[in-house]
Amino acid sequence: MTEWTIDAVFVGTLKPLGPRGVLSGIFKQEATAPVAVGKTGLAGDHQGDTRVHGGPEKALHLYPARHYRSWRGEFPEMAGSLAAGAFGENISVPAIGEEDICIGDTLRLGTALVQFSQGRQPCWKLNERFGQKTMAARVQETGRTGWYFRVLEEGTVAAGDRLVLMERPQPEWTLARVTDLLYRDRLNYEALAELADNALLAWSWRKLAQRRLERRQVEDWSKRLKGSF
Repeated sequence: MTEWTIDAVFVGTLKPLGPRGVLSGIFKQEATAPVAVGKTGLAGDHQGDTRVHGGPEKALHLYPARHYRSWRGEFPEMAGSLAAGAFGENISVPAIGEEDICIGDTLRLGTALVQFSQGRQPCWKLNERFGQKTMAARVQETGRTGWYFRVLEEGTVAAGDRLVLMERPQPEWTLARVTDLLYRDRLNYEALAELADNALLAWSWRKLAQRRLERRQVEDWSKRLKGSF
């Protein structure tokens, strides 16, 4: 049985982000007591733009804590602000990465039961969060994206609880492989067809793969990655 220790749990209220003061829930605070896990996320957690953040398919965001060491090495001038919680994650686990999670993975998170739904597609809000115009692009290029869970059974979670793999129906489809397909091997039509037909993947990502198959071209990333910094 594969399991990991949950290092920290984070929730956030809405606060202004960047020069335009766009409301965002990316600024998280560490929870000091068990937090209720509901179908759309943690109790007390908020998202600024619910059209693209939150909801059942993005109920919980996990960002691997080990990535922060890499970020501090690349941006030493920001070392003080590159610590767990900075990417707006809800769950911090030190010894896990994108190669350790697969489409359809079902896991016990504290007392809740969750399932991998999709990876995180970085957007321009990361640029404003860290004051770096290329931060979202760097997250995408490196594959250090983190991911989202949908909630199958509600429960509670706290720091020190375990994240335990219960079922892995698709070991061949790690998030690392999905990320490589979306951002590097971008027009691999055979793999895209598999992804578009994968019922355990979030519909938005299946639709993305389907559009590439239909148009035979990669979508424009500029608005998502650059926004209006």
